Amino acid sequence: MKRAVLFDLDGVLVDSRAAQLATLAGFATAALDRRVTIDDLPPGAETIPREQVLAHLGLDRLIDENGWDAASATATLVAKVFPFVVETLTELRAADVATGVVTLRSRRCLHWLLPPDVIDLLDTVVCYEDATPKPAPDGLLLALDQLGAAPSNAVFVGDTDTDIHAARAAGVTAVGAGWGFAGPHALTRTGADLVLSEPMDLSSALLRLVGGPQLNGFSGELDS
Repeated sequence: MKRAVLFDLDGVLVDSRAAQLATLAGFATAALDRRVTIDDLPPGAETIPREQVLAHLGLDRLIDENGWDAASATATLVAKVFPFVVETLTELRAADVATGVVTLRSRRCLHWLLPPDVIDLLDTVVCYEDATPKPAPDGLLLALDQLGAAPSNAVFVGDTDTDIHAARAAGVTAVGAGWGFAGPHALTRTGADLVLSEPMDLSSALLRLVGGPQLNGFSGELDS
């Protein structure tokens, strides 16, 4: 049976916290015609749906997607792929484990965040427009169908409660990326099967998890 590891994008493979906040502040500045700084955003803005953040700031109309894309494209210039990503994806491929991304980003934004060498290491990418967004399990199930993998032989690595809920709804082992947006304690409270505080030896942990349908003794929060 094919084994698979799926990843969220922002906060898991890409260090995009600053870019997310800059996008919100930049778009709000243009839309509200007043200066909005990152300090003006509500706490945890990077993990809150953008509609809620912008409504909090006073936007009372639909989001202009062209304006949003312009703000996002500029802000993502400061986003960088985490150093461990290429090595992890390479080691998973060498072990014959399929990999993919399931993200709330649009497909248009994918190449703004991931360089070609990283995209080439992914076997599938499911974006916002491809399936009902997380926390619905649809995107994860679509990715697994494309990879020919069953949920019992798959892991999803995410960094928000939305990711963990989607994984559990899909019947996939939920791994919390504690280095991402929400942090390890929040991911543990949400019900992740395993929480990794740091991405060191990530590929080793993932390979042990997809060795079979069970967690092989892993549970709770780890520091590795």
